Amino acid sequence: MFDWSQFWTWFYLIFLITAIPVALMIILEKRSPFKTAAWILILILIPIFGMIFYLVFGQEYRKRKMFSRRGIKSLKAMRRLSAEQLKNIEQNKLISLAGLQNQAHLIRLLLNNSDSLLTTGNTLHLLKDGQQTFDHIFEAIEKARHHIHLEYYIFADDKIGNKLKELLIKKRQEGVEVRLIVDDVGSWGLRKKFFRHLQANGIEIYPFMEVRFPRFTSRVNYRNHRKIIVIDGKMGFIGGINIADRYLEGLKGLGHWRDTHLQIEGDAATTLQVIFAADWYFITKENLYGNNYFPPLTDAPGVPVQVSASGPDYSWKSIEQAFFAAITAARKKIYIVTPYLMPRPS
Repeated sequence: MFDWSQFWTWFYLIFLITAIPVALMIILEKRSPFKTAAWILILILIPIFGMIFYLVFGQEYRKRKMFSRRGIKSLKAMRRLSAEQLKNIEQNKLISLAGLQNQAHLIRLLLNNSDSLLTTGNTLHLLKDGQQTFDHIFEAIEKARHHIHLEYYIFADDKIGNKLKELLIKKRQEGVEVRLIVDDVGSWGLRKKFFRHLQANGIEIYPFMEVRFPRFTSRVNYRNHRKIIVIDGKMGFIGGINIADRYLEGLKGLGHWRDTHLQIEGDAATTLQVIFAADWYFITKENLYGNNYFPPLTDAPGVPVQVSASGPDYSWKSIEQAFFAAITAARKKIYIVTPYLMPRPS
């Protein structure tokens, strides 16, 4: 006669041996607390089968493979430097030198969750609309001597887009390296002719995660919303303004299209370059490294800046965490300007 008591003893023993490591895997995967709790609940309520269900459907193998950041030389150097900065922060050297004692918790958070180096030798210009932004961008590109790197969600085939295209071609003919990444969904309106014209003039341009059959692929969900320019590793632009006429002329029925941009001159441009280099490597498998792309960082006086990035290729929601930490630490005022305010119900 079958001994059910012995069966259940072995069943629960096997369950405990396998479930505990899987539960630890779920916790260490750095998901949102809601997803972590849901998977652990499934693991408890459906023994054995819950574990199999997680291993088949809960692991993000494809996403990990798609966004692997291994082999990027600039990232390795950045991680080494961020580890050194964390050590200096713990010893209070870096914070006191920069006069940032009140922001120590935020600096430490960004170093931990996204290797965001703190740089001090920077000059910043806040650009309040499209006209101001494009004027500064065109002026900076005119002065480029070694390379121009651009990464945009929307690069439109319109007046400002073609004006920038002609300037990039001119700089390439002067011997300046030009690399351009455009998001394949955000810049869906760009025709092959536009790409071929740039490529024929020696400019390297690639779409980010090309989508051929949007209804049959998850790639349409992984989009690149960055608006980045890095010039000679010393000058950078980042913010909310894409390359499109709408930021100058508005849109019919919607009116003026206003956003904000930031011009960075100094060491923070080098850290902005790391973000571009990681995305360039993801697309082309070409490593960008050396002093021409990453000038040595200095301890020069100036505005302190940390450049942080976030997305499916990062382990943590670093920008969200930084916003949360900054807001919770506020004591007097909180100003928020955003076109997208969609807080979670919780």
